[in-house]
Amino acid sequence: MLEDRATAASSPTVWPAAYPKGYAVVDVETTGLARNDRIISAAVYRLDARGEVEDHWYTLVNPERDPGPVWIHGLTSEMLEGAPLFGDIAEEFSSRLADRVLVAHNAVFDWQMIAREYARAQREAPVRQRLCTIVLSKELGLPLPNHKLESLAAHFGVVQRRAHHALDDARVLAEAFRPSLRAAAAGALRLPLHECRPLTEWADGPAPRIGRQGGGYGGYPPGSWRPSRRRPACPYPNPGRYEEGKRLKQGMRVAFSGDTSVDRELLEDRATEAGLHVATSLSRLTSLLVTNDPDSGTSKAVKARQYGTPVVDEAAFGQLLRDVEPAVEHSLGGR
Repeated sequence: MLEDRATAASSPTVWPAAYPKGYAVVDVETTGLARNDRIISAAVYRLDARGEVEDHWYTLVNPERDPGPVWIHGLTSEMLEGAPLFGDIAEEFSSRLADRVLVAHNAVFDWQMIAREYARAQREAPVRQRLCTIVLSKELGLPLPNHKLESLAAHFGVVQRRAHHALDDARVLAEAFRPSLRAAAAGALRLPLHECRPLTEWADGPAPRIGRQGGGYGGYPPGSWRPSRRRPACPYPNPGRYEEGKRLKQGMRVAFSGDTSVDRELLEDRATEAGLHVATSLSRLTSLLVTNDPDSGTSKAVKARQYGTPVVDEAAFGQLLRDVEPAVEHSLGGR
C-alpha cells in the first residue's frame, strides 16, 4: 500500500518520467488571511527532481501596514520597518520560483498571497503549477490525525524548531515532502498538480481579477456588502447529501466558503452549469460545503461541523465537477 511505502527513505529505482524536474517549497507569513493582507516574510527551499535540497532563501518583507498577529509570527513593526518592500525582492523571489512546481502546505493560500503581491508590484509570478502537501498526504493515505504541518512533520520524524517562522516551516515541509514524493513515485501515483493563473491587475480595496476571468466580486472590498447575482432556479430536486467516494448528483445544494484560487463566481457558474444548486447559506439541507480551510471560524464552516455537512476543498470539487451524475428521470416528473 502507498501508506506503507510512504515511510520508506530509499528512492525508487524507476522514477516516473512525467514528474516535474524541480520544486520550490514555499512558506509565507502574512498580516492576515484576507485578500488585502500582505506578506511579511517568505522562504523558498529549491529541490531537485527527486526532492533533494539544492539551496534555500529567506527574507523579511515590509508590508507597509500593521504586521497583524505578532503573537503568531513574532514579527513586529520595528523588525519590519527596515525590511525591503515586496517589489524590491520580487526579482530574487522569481529566480527561486522559475521553472519549478510551487509546493506548499495549503498551497492555495500561499499561491494567492504571492500572486497578489506580484500584481501589486505590476509583475507576474513565474509559477504555472502548484502542489499542495495536504492533498498529496490524502492521496498517499497517510494516517494523520489532522492536516496540520506539525502532524505531517511528526509522521516523518521531522523536528520543528520555530513554528510559524517562514524559513523553518519551509525547511520542515521540504524534509517531509521528500519521503512523500518518493512514496508517490514508488506507487506510480499521479501527482496532484494544479494550474496557477497569475493575477493580471490589482487595486488596493477592491478584489483583484484573476487571469482573464475578470469581474471578480464586482469590485467590492473583502468583507463588504455586495449584491447577489440572480441565478436561474435549479430544475432538479435535492437528492440529499454528498457521500465521500461517490459522484455529485444534479440538484445537490452546494455552498462555498473562504478564499478560492479560481474566482468564486466562476466556480459558482460551473456548478450551476453542471446542474447543482448554488446556496448562499448553509443549512441542514446543504449537500456539500466547498472550502480550502475547513477549520476556519466562518459561519458556514462552523455550521457544517455542527450539522455534519460533508466538506471538500476546491481541488476535489473541481475533480467532482468533471463527472456529475444526471438527475433521476422519474424524479423530474417524467421530463
